Amino acid sequence: MNTPIHNNEINRYILKPRFKVSLKASQEIVIKELGRIFKNTSCKYSSKIVNHHIVVDIPEEDNHFWSPQLHLEIEKETAETVLLRGHFGPKPQVWTFFMFLHFAVALSFFVFFVIAYSNYTLNKDYAFALTMCVVLPIIWIGFYIAGQLGKKKGHTQMQDLHDFLMDSLSRYNPE
Repeated sequence: MNTPIHNNEINRYILKPRFKVSLKASQEIVIKELGRIFKNTSCKYSSKIVNHHIVVDIPEEDNHFWSPQLHLEIEKETAETVLLRGHFGPKPQVWTFFMFLHFAVALSFFVFFVIAYSNYTLNKDYAFALTMCVVLPIIWIGFYIAGQLGKKKGHTQMQDLHDFLMDSLSRYNPE
């Protein structure tokens, strides 16, 4: 991850890098143009277009667990310009799984904290619960590191998707 997506330094650290670009075209033209590009047989990316939202996926043969997905939202900015907002992230099933794990660890931490506090006030043994209160944040940090490693593994695909999109829309003068 030597180069951040769209030259935004914060995108090196967050798990779902974001960018936005102003384009000199109407919302309908940009959506129609992207639809035409993705339907082209020479385009290796697959997409789903719903209203002003576009989801772009990595080709099936290059797809792996950490492959990114690009979500685009095309918003009308002025009469002659649109704002293209994009964010990269893992596939929804991977993101949901990670969020479930984070929630489970957070809930377990609070349960063990309550057990440790209760046992402490009742003068009972609270060593195991206190140990879990130390171990669970370490597990949570491990999840974050795993997410960063996954982002790093999919960074080349993210960069390829970003470059493809910018090349495809270059005639609309991205700023």
